[in-house]
Amino acid sequence: MNEPEPLLEVTRLSVQFRRWRHKPVAALTDVSLEVLPGETVGLVGESGSGKTTLGRAVLGLVRPTSGSILFAGRDITGLSFRDRRSLSADMQVVFQDPYSSLNPRRTVGQTLAEQLVARPRADRRASGDPVTAALARVGLPAQAASRYPAAFSGGQRQRIAIARALTRTPRFVICDEPVSSLDLSIQAQVLNLMKDLQAELGMSYLFISHDMAVIRYMAHRVVVLYQGQVMEAGRSELVASAPAHPYTRALIAAVPVPDPARQAQRRAEREQSATRIGATPADLAGCPFAPRCPHVIDRCFTERPLPETDERGVLIACHRYRELGSSQTQVPVTSDNSS
Repeated sequence: MNEPEPLLEVTRLSVQFRRWRHKPVAALTDVSLEVLPGETVGLVGESGSGKTTLGRAVLGLVRPTSGSILFAGRDITGLSFRDRRSLSADMQVVFQDPYSSLNPRRTVGQTLAEQLVARPRADRRASGDPVTAALARVGLPAQAASRYPAAFSGGQRQRIAIARALTRTPRFVICDEPVSSLDLSIQAQVLNLMKDLQAELGMSYLFISHDMAVIRYMAHRVVVLYQGQVMEAGRSELVASAPAHPYTRALIAAVPVPDPARQAQRRAEREQSATRIGATPADLAGCPFAPRCPHVIDRCFTERPLPETDERGVLIACHRYRELGSSQTQVPVTSDNSS
């Protein structure tokens, strides 16, 4: 069976931020990924790894230095602001902070109605009340439209943010840490809601998170970023259950588990990745993770590893991954994110 054409295709994307009288800072370097229709691709990595920069580049909020971005076969890399407005019906975003992403001076109904301005009049007449329909999709009553954001909890505000993104029934949604500021029980509700909406509407997600457990639950495939470079990429179940790159293992070791003995073991593994003094990723010609890697050799500092695909179909950028093998450290699956 032939695989469908990618809805989003990012090819060798690089982004540099220029500073006055200083060398440019590389936020992304040769990053490539694809998102298929109806698929969720997770971007995972710690703060500063380039996850949000990639999302902003796809949205047109950051101009790439090189590379290309195709959406539904159309090159959108250098589109003007006016041309990008035509994409809003198909491409939306859910931001990280539900408290700052909503205008406190506008009612929920006014906020959701803003998304309908660019809609053709015929569509608006035929669709009845799209604001009420959007609220119903995320489990909120029609009366919520007349209230202000301050009247809602964090979880409810994130539902409103999701409703805003879905008002025009987009094909693709960028989710930038959408549950990181929520309590665990609320996280589970919002994640389950997003999966249900994806099954109902057939949307694709680019899901950005620092939490490997969340990515394992939400994503079909995962791309692991560190210092703007791809360390590992593949099916989320394969990467989460048997990570091959030392950085991916460190991310998984940072996920807390309820067993004190296993948690102590994970903490010890994490401490092995302490940064070595004398080298920083910006100074290296080789692997950016070399200063923190417990398995580093001289070659790691001088030669950048080229991504290779292993027998499982997982892409890995590491000189030693074959001799190290795949780790048996797994992301824990808790009752909060497995329901």
